[in-house]
Amino acid sequence: MKKGAFKVNGSLWIEGDGQRFFGPGPVELLELIEKTGSISKAAKGMGMSYKKAWEIVSRINGMSAEPFVVTSIGGEDGGGSTISPEAKEMIAWYGELRDRFRLFLERESAGLK
Repeated sequence: MKKGAFKVNGSLWIEGDGQRFFGPGPVELLELIEKTGSISKAAKGMGMSYKKAWEIVSRINGMSAEPFVVTSIGGEDGGGSTISPEAKEMIAWYGELRDRFRLFLERESAGLK
């Protein structure tokens, strides 16, 4: 192997019962829901269909002890969506986990000869 030509790489997500639960895509969607107050706007911001965004939200909410996305219907502003404190905690924890994972990959890459 040529020195510096290779590196250890990987992707990181959390599974539950063999099903993907949390990873980069859901994190981005949740962050955009928090920012926009809307699943529809968040999906648009990601270039994702509304249906796909709803599938992700439904899967996350169904697998978590407390819903990560809380929706409201109607009202003066026509409803909307927010993320729960549990979602915010999970996003922060996942960010820290990704930092540790990145450091692991860098250390392992440095050991390649």
